[in-house]
Amino acid sequence: MRAWPLRYVEPLYRPPSEAWSLIFQVTLGCSNLKTRRDPSSPTGWRVRGGCAFCVAYQTKPFRVRPEAEVLAEIDAAGAEVGGRVDRVFLADGDALVLSVDRLRRILERLYQRLPRLQRVTCYASPQNLMARSVGELRRLREAGLTMLYVGLESGDDEVLARIDKGATAEQMIEGGRRAKEAGLAQSLTVILGLAGPDASDRHAEATARVLDAIAPEYASALTLMVEERVPSFAEALADPSWRLLTPAESLRECRRMLAAMDADDVEFRSNHASNWLALKGRLARDKPRLLAEIDTALRDPRLLRPEFLRGL
Repeated sequence: MRAWPLRYVEPLYRPPSEAWSLIFQVTLGCSNLKTRRDPSSPTGWRVRGGCAFCVAYQTKPFRVRPEAEVLAEIDAAGAEVGGRVDRVFLADGDALVLSVDRLRRILERLYQRLPRLQRVTCYASPQNLMARSVGELRRLREAGLTMLYVGLESGDDEVLARIDKGATAEQMIEGGRRAKEAGLAQSLTVILGLAGPDASDRHAEATARVLDAIAPEYASALTLMVEERVPSFAEALADPSWRLLTPAESLRECRRMLAAMDADDVEFRSNHASNWLALKGRLARDKPRLLAEIDTALRDPRLLRPEFLRGL
């Protein structure tokens, strides 16, 4: 039996909806992170920059994989499973940092070697999305890139600045507009609890405004879980009064965000394992039902996911 041709550099992350996709690591880590070894750190590494809440790629310095190496992996995977693959995810956290020409060559090789391929997706940081013109994004769509996963996190500029997201709400909206004009589908992620209890309402309403302005095909909510990282989330925020939301506060924040949204034809999910309550529906058609499900869970906490089942 031939050895499996793909050798992943851990840790490897992908969106939940890409569970059945073949993954190719075209970059390693995230370009928004600067990592260095530090034996005194609990993780063995110290991170500078990057989103203050993020624990991904903390031990993996960013680099672009050699193009020849990636193309060789695609060729080998095509020979092994080419007739059985219809979905591909380009990892790690920053595939869109590659030049348009290099991405096009990778996409072209994928569709050549995987004859059943129907969709190719990747993460896209707001910075890298803003660095691309509509014409460049359209070239990628024409080459077969179908959808971008973008971490919106919040629509509130104060929250975005505090978590060091590296983009404003208006820049997020502009990036979303460019992707939409280029024909790329978008899946946006927001994080419940980022603002803490004092700014919860503002975070929810501002996030609803940005989601409405972008009107992505998909929107999903995660709930903030503070994992071990250096610096810690509390240190990064430099706010001793900040605390995690209670389950009820998190549900109310989600409810306020959904209630404030007017966009139509947005598929909303909160089925990530970090959430206390799994929701699924299409806005605005299913908004009354989603709000009613939240109200029911607020009245009966037994409907919430147990803490031991939550995770990132």
